[in-house]
Amino acid sequence: MSKATLTRMSILEKSFELIYRKGYQSTSIDDIIATTQVTKGAFYYHFKNKDEMALALINDYMRPNMYQVMLRPLEQAEKPLETFYDMMRNLLHDTDFFDVRYGCPAINLIEEIAPLNENFREALSVLMTDWKLAIADCIQYEQQQKTISPDIDPQQIALFLISGYGGIRNIGKLEGTQSYESYLNVLKSYLRSLKPTFSI
Repeated sequence: MSKATLTRMSILEKSFELIYRKGYQSTSIDDIIATTQVTKGAFYYHFKNKDEMALALINDYMRPNMYQVMLRPLEQAEKPLETFYDMMRNLLHDTDFFDVRYGCPAINLIEEIAPLNENFREALSVLMTDWKLAIADCIQYEQQQKTISPDIDPQQIALFLISGYGGIRNIGKLEGTQSYESYLNVLKSYLRSLKPTFSI
């Protein structure tokens, strides 16, 4: 990567860390500059304003990372529902990237900034649509393998599963990681109800 590209990615990475903990509206450009140790001129060389930086954060930082962690494993899975459950368990147990006190970065941004700006809403919608389609593809694959009922709607199930994840991340902010374990137990039971041969 060029020096300029590395600087831009460093700004996005540090911005992500700040916004995750403080929220978008409580994080100023000065906060970002102080954390990244770049000059104000360097920030404005890469981004016209904070909103442009936020769109780049969603599109160029969060979306590729989300793909690696939340979509790619599903695309390569031989047992998609089992892989989905493992992925959810790993996400909720990941204390390096996530902090139970702050919930899910994507869900936080959806709640905080999607209503404020149509460009934000569209970019965040792509994040969720990518994940929803990946989960729906898993359901469809299981239907093709005749391991779950053909009568269920993959898109509806995917939306239900994503909503559960978003909800438990928010509840975890109040009740801590013990709420995650309760959620995972119910999630496992639900997936078994869809797929009697579920093997976890």
